[in-house]
Amino acid sequence: MLLRTPTQSLTDQLAERFAERIRDKLLAPGSRLPSVRQCAALHRVSPSTVVAAYDQLLAQGLVEARPQRGFFVRHPVARPAAAPQRKARAAIESEAFSDPADARRLNAPISAATLMRGMFHAADARPQPGMGVLPPDWLGADFMAAAVRKVSTPAQLLDATVRYGEPQGDAGLRRVLAARLASQGIDADAAQIVTTVGATQALDIVSRTLLRPGDTVLVEEPGWSVEFARLASLGMRMLPVPRGPDGPDLAVMARYCEAHAGTPQAPRLFVSVSVLHNPTGYCLSPASAHRVLQLAQQHDFHIVEDDTYHHLAPEHATRLAQLDGLRRTIYVSGFAKVLAPAWRVGFLAAPPELVERLLDTKLLATLTTPSLLERALAHCIEHGQLRRHAERLRIRLDAARSRSARLALQHGCTFAAEPAGLFGWVDTDVDTDQLALRMLDQGWLLAPGALFHASRQPSPLMRINFATTQDAAFWKTFERVRSALMARA
Repeated sequence: MLLRTPTQSLTDQLAERFAERIRDKLLAPGSRLPSVRQCAALHRVSPSTVVAAYDQLLAQGLVEARPQRGFFVRHPVARPAAAPQRKARAAIESEAFSDPADARRLNAPISAATLMRGMFHAADARPQPGMGVLPPDWLGADFMAAAVRKVSTPAQLLDATVRYGEPQGDAGLRRVLAARLASQGIDADAAQIVTTVGATQALDIVSRTLLRPGDTVLVEEPGWSVEFARLASLGMRMLPVPRGPDGPDLAVMARYCEAHAGTPQAPRLFVSVSVLHNPTGYCLSPASAHRVLQLAQQHDFHIVEDDTYHHLAPEHATRLAQLDGLRRTIYVSGFAKVLAPAWRVGFLAAPPELVERLLDTKLLATLTTPSLLERALAHCIEHGQLRRHAERLRIRLDAARSRSARLALQHGCTFAAEPAGLFGWVDTDVDTDQLALRMLDQGWLLAPGALFHASRQPSPLMRINFATTQDAAFWKTFERVRSALMARA
């Protein structure tokens, strides 16, 4: 709630609140601000205060007024100076987007970038329901600092600071990773492994190596919003494949492949989170995995398997790389989810004939990765510290999931997928884009369901983080805001 103070008027406070959220991308370009009447009721101020605050935002160039429609966050695309604002807007929407879904994306209140920025600038000090990581207090482990000290002898420090690391990554870490993959049934020599700045960079390296702008990529839907945004920024054409409990919809995949066979639009890559899929928590079945690999062989495309949630996964989960023997599959994983997000250590394991091409792409982007942290990570893995830490996390997450799921059901939600892993896929019965905007005013950052579709559309679903939704206060606020939305419907 806004409070009148001697140093700052209610108008200034309201304008500053919106301005901060716009600059931090918590309100995405194109999103509509609440109407004057709604904003006045929400913040318990007069309509004239809201009008004055919106005028300040207009003067700062942060929003634009559209006659008969309201106030919208300005899009950063430059407008022709001599053209009227209305004509410029029409030009942007008609010429900049070939697909109407792209134009609709301008009206997205919470974007993939919003969630990414929320990792650094949270909407509130409390753990956030929409976040994609475990809370910081879950990750703190003394053995990590000890590992850094262990590999930081004067000679090692000098070597790590005055020399570039090995282009392919620290040899010791790659040997340890090869052994770990072997324990999962994935046969990969250390020479097939390239370390990266987190799993996200590994995915980017694969895309930049194997694809060109305009190429077609098969993606799971719902799927990871950041991956959709990343592929779109590279100019890729995405074909969404519905994701079910056993894996991707094989009939849809086959139709896509057959419809575009022998054409430039034929799929070049399939991106999959086969184990603890984000956001549903589904795991791939062996039968589905075999059929996906058959399609890849028949229609000549590669598969990038994102196993980011490996450390939280059930034993003996099916992986495409295991069945494929790294022939058409490129395996990607990292350690940010369970160990040290700031270390940014990830890796990929690839078919031998692709390794040099992938390494060239890595060199162009970052030259090398931080060898000191890679050595420390190798020490943590070799001495069993990471394994024991992950076991503790799984036990703690099991308890959190049980509590969070119970609270969600008590407050009117249902689960669209059986709760598993870190995330829950929750049905709220209201438009979660609108819900997310209103919850943001209460200090809670949500991940609305529309984010997890390649072509954004209203959705009653949202992704919750089981570790950050154990607070009954969140669910009480959620139920109140949700009830208000349902009453207006």
